[in-house]
Amino acid sequence: MDNIYLYMIIALAILAIADLVVGVSNDAVNFLNSAIGSKAISFKTIMIVASLGVAVGAVFSSGMMEVARKGIFNPGEFMFDEIMIIFLAVMITDILLLDFFNSIGMPTSTTVSIVFELLGAAVAIALIKIGHDGGSFSDVITYINTSKATQIIFGILLSVVVAFSVGAFVQWFSRLLLSYNFEKKANWVGALFGGFALTAITYFIFMKGLKGTSYASQSFDIFGGDTMSHFLETQVVSIVLANFAFWSLLSYALIIFLKSNIYKLVIVAGTFALALAFAGNDLVNFIGVPVAAYNAFTAWSSSGVPASEFSMGILAQKVPTNNWLLFLAGMIMVLTLWFSTKAKNVVKTSLDLSSQSETKERFQPNFLSRIFVRTAVLMSQIFGYMLPKSWQEKIDKQFEAPVINVSKDKKIELPAFDLVRAAVNLMVAAVLISIATSYKLPLSTTYVTFMVAMGSSLADRAWGAESAVYRVAGVINVIGGWFFTAFSAFTAAALVAYLLNLNIGLMFPILLLVALALLIRSSIVHNKKSKELRAEDSLIKAESSSIQGVIHESANNIANVVKRGNKIYTNSINGLAKQDLVMLKKNNKQIVKLSQEVEGLRDNIFYFIKNLDDSSIGASDFYINILGYLQDMTQSLEYISKAVHKHVNNNHKKLKFNQIKELKEVDVILEQLFNDTKEAFETQSFSKISHILTSKEPLFKLLTEKIHKQVERTRTEESSPKNTTLYFSLLLETKDLLSATMSLLEEYDHAHDDSVKPAKIAEVNTVQTIKIKDEEE
Repeated sequence: MDNIYLYMIIALAILAIADLVVGVSNDAVNFLNSAIGSKAISFKTIMIVASLGVAVGAVFSSGMMEVARKGIFNPGEFMFDEIMIIFLAVMITDILLLDFFNSIGMPTSTTVSIVFELLGAAVAIALIKIGHDGGSFSDVITYINTSKATQIIFGILLSVVVAFSVGAFVQWFSRLLLSYNFEKKANWVGALFGGFALTAITYFIFMKGLKGTSYASQSFDIFGGDTMSHFLETQVVSIVLANFAFWSLLSYALIIFLKSNIYKLVIVAGTFALALAFAGNDLVNFIGVPVAAYNAFTAWSSSGVPASEFSMGILAQKVPTNNWLLFLAGMIMVLTLWFSTKAKNVVKTSLDLSSQSETKERFQPNFLSRIFVRTAVLMSQIFGYMLPKSWQEKIDKQFEAPVINVSKDKKIELPAFDLVRAAVNLMVAAVLISIATSYKLPLSTTYVTFMVAMGSSLADRAWGAESAVYRVAGVINVIGGWFFTAFSAFTAAALVAYLLNLNIGLMFPILLLVALALLIRSSIVHNKKSKELRAEDSLIKAESSSIQGVIHESANNIANVVKRGNKIYTNSINGLAKQDLVMLKKNNKQIVKLSQEVEGLRDNIFYFIKNLDDSSIGASDFYINILGYLQDMTQSLEYISKAVHKHVNNNHKKLKFNQIKELKEVDVILEQLFNDTKEAFETQSFSKISHILTSKEPLFKLLTEKIHKQVERTRTEESSPKNTTLYFSLLLETKDLLSATMSLLEEYDHAHDDSVKPAKIAEVNTVQTIKIKDEEE
């Protein structure tokens, strides 16, 4: 039986490596989003700087490891066999929970997950002990380190409010002083900003962040024989002033003599510092539990006492972590940073919600987001009445985003936000995280960096009337996910601990295999989705300024919609014939996705029209008409798909054989029409359209005949009102689908010019975001 604990230590070591990989995939957003979003430096440079920060921070994280040993529960109240169950339950739950959030691309908190997992597992084992000893529920308090646990939990919750408020406050004043034309300000302004930002970063990260590590307790002659930690605590004002003077002068020299962009320097330093703070604060979340388990195992194995009788009071003592172990963990984190594709999904969520420009909104408005936006608008109006008009005009001028004119033949992807906001995000987040680290509080780096970014976005007026309700809904969803993390982490860890306690010899390998299987399955599903996304047809926004240019640019979109629409229509008929609910449910998802893509093209009309030359206004009429017909087609397909799914899902009577036969006849003829149309647009052989249009009258005649036949059946033999309603609905919507398709073909037939050569169709969809000043304002 004793050998099982050795196997558990080996399993925990493997789980620690897996947790490092999964955890970094989740937390990469914390220190990458500002640098990536601002496009201040190349992605490769960002990764190199972040990797160095992670590696250095990992070595300096020893002081935080105590949280896993004694921060949540009182180790002296548990025996060795019980503590091993707690630690194993925590690690199994942590990996599965973080991997779930990574797979859906939502940032969650590794700190919150580990804290509530430790709490849940400890409470479960404590209750089992209390029940065995005949105690009461109130005895749980003796097993849990209530003061420290409460401090940690309230600190995490408070960090949400503090990070949002401080981020908004600093960004508002930074923009008020620097405006969007910050690069044209006097050199001394940039130098002072650089001095302030770099002083905050260097003091709180490189100095304050060292407090609590093994290096800070050493005596140095340079400090008069005093320890580094004591010197930093007693000389705060002197160090800060000296740093500010040094960095301000250096920033000024770099601006004057080397023509350097001081904001880029702040972003580079901030990325390094935040990566360092992340590793220093969050490494405990990944390897703290396995390290504590190893310490417990070495103490027990040398004691000769049975596992059920060996108290874990030794974990309450300060035990330094091996620096080589920390370095190895840092290297694993760095490799994950470079090769994890899930990390990019999490980064994208944060960037979309903080972007200064228009993006594809991932979240739908909800009741809370609408109330929040209305309240904010009302408060803004009240604030406007209180300030003199001249002050309002000066403030508005500082927050006025510049108009970016992009050449029509140049495709670029603009930054999500500018250098000032990126620098503020990094500076504020680094300061807040490192303060918590210096006091050995496992602050949630995810909460802090995310809420700082959201606060600075609000203060920077990135959430305008067009996007505020979507962005706020996104923030609410993410925060809701954090609360779900806490609840699910507590519950799942408690359940796993209970199962392990039932029969550890049996449940240990079973739960380990289940966790491994779920991880492998998650990885396979993620890779499959990634491949499908890369190979998937997607609709491309038009960028040409002439009718012929739009004709050739939109050809692939038409072929794409027709091909996918053909498949959706056929699946609807086949699913109805076979009563295949799974096929129909999948079909519904496909048409919803297609409808959203067409809606996305319509949302781009404003920018398309703004980009036109005065001599090319006719292109806008053509493009608007084409998008209208595409929308009509998708609406008909959506109605057909949902009507069929509803009929089968409600277990209504099957359609009669003749009805299915007639619908399949219509499907075969429509399939031929759609295939011919797809081929004409894929090859840009627009001269074939006139031939396709000759089938218009026969097709409408066929549908009319099918409708008449159903009328006759209804009068003589039909007995199901639901069947009759569905059949008529399908035929009528098919007529609408056919009408929209034919109208689209006629529009192309009238507008295309065979003398104009087809434009080269780009294989990769390049998104061009153009920021345009609203003329009405």
